[in-house]
Amino acid sequence: MTAPNPPPFSPTRLTLRDGRRILLREICEQDRAGLLAAFARLSPDARYTRFMAPLRELPESMVEQATHPEPGHECALVAVSEADGQEGSGRLVGGARFVAPPASDVCEFAITLDDDWHGVGLARILMTALIELAGARGYQRMEGFVLAMNTPMRRLARRLGFTDVACPDDATVRIVTLPLATPGTQENAGAAG
Repeated sequence: MTAPNPPPFSPTRLTLRDGRRILLREICEQDRAGLLAAFARLSPDARYTRFMAPLRELPESMVEQATHPEPGHECALVAVSEADGQEGSGRLVGGARFVAPPASDVCEFAITLDDDWHGVGLARILMTALIELAGARGYQRMEGFVLAMNTPMRRLARRLGFTDVACPDDATVRIVTLPLATPGTQENAGAAG
């Protein structure tokens, strides 16, 4: 069950390992065109890895859902490149989101990166921020469905503490799961020790 007043995400500027700068923030309605452009830049393999289907275009319902997360059980973050350090001068180069059914304490994540933004620490930044947000909002567990062949995502998940098990319904999919630290649990653990 989520926190009654979930904390907002504070936009953050970061420098990646290769020196490129990003602004990490929550998605907004004005990101519609940037989202469509980001999807168009994805290779067919990247689209399949993210959506587990050979999508040629992003359905309108997905665009609407992506740019209008439902408060209380959805959250979506985007990474915006900052060309020459100028705010708002870049494009969407990555995104991560979680969604949970109403009244659930388990959320499911998804992440997408532009093809030329892999290997610079962006996926880890997005996942770490998403994990912290989900815990702060009261979720007890985060899970994701990852293609078995997506070894970079599975490797990152394991480094972040997720377990990785076979999906009982589909041998091509793995389920990665992470128990979340919620506000108060770390404080309580510290007080007990």
